[in-house]
Amino acid sequence: MKILLSNDDGYQAPGLRILAGQLSAVGDIVVVAPDQDRSGASNSLTLVNPLRARTMENGFIRVDGTPTDCVHLAITGLLEEEPDLVVSGINAGPNMGDDVLYSGTVAAATEGRFLGFPAIAISMNSHEPQHFDTAARVAEELIGRMVRFPLSENVILNVNVPDIPYDRLLGVRSTRLGHRHKAEPVVKTSDPRGNTIYWVGPAGAEQDAGPGTDFYTVRQGYVSVTPLQIDLTRHSALQTVSEWLER
Repeated sequence: MKILLSNDDGYQAPGLRILAGQLSAVGDIVVVAPDQDRSGASNSLTLVNPLRARTMENGFIRVDGTPTDCVHLAITGLLEEEPDLVVSGINAGPNMGDDVLYSGTVAAATEGRFLGFPAIAISMNSHEPQHFDTAARVAEELIGRMVRFPLSENVILNVNVPDIPYDRLLGVRSTRLGHRHKAEPVVKTSDPRGNTIYWVGPAGAEQDAGPGTDFYTVRQGYVSVTPLQIDLTRHSALQTVSEWLER
């Protein structure tokens, strides 16, 4: 099996290195990742500038672009052979609830699925993880399960793992995305020249975080696996909107 790895923390991120090491036991690994931290890049593509790819000493390929750029470039022209699977991560920090809309980690997996390949995004529930090895083992197990029991072609697995030793995990649960309150206000300040600058404020607190959500499941000590889809159409509202347009 050929596995394409990417992330949004950059090609030097420890989570990517540990994941590559773990998955090398189950497939041929190729890493194509951003040259720097691109967290929050979402599904952005670089369209006005060319992309440059460089193979590093450890064999990883770094690209001066977004996570989506990396996966798109790898599959549509950079690699001699297409992968069987795309895996993004391991991200330092969770990607749950509304965060998936901004996540470069999830975006890299989404691009893989959009181009026709099974895809997994995997993240740690800590911004300073101590147990990347736990998430790496979870990723290997999920890949093994996908090989034995393939999922629908439209499914992207968004996986969030508690930052605890592997033997303390309580299990794996299928979940839905939770929901946050609106983000905190931007922080207004000044640069050394006296010019006004703004920092994006922190994400809002959890709002819908009860049983069945990714927030709740990870907090209880389980791995959260949320099936995502590319089709954003709210099908249940089609008739309502049609009637609204006819008024």
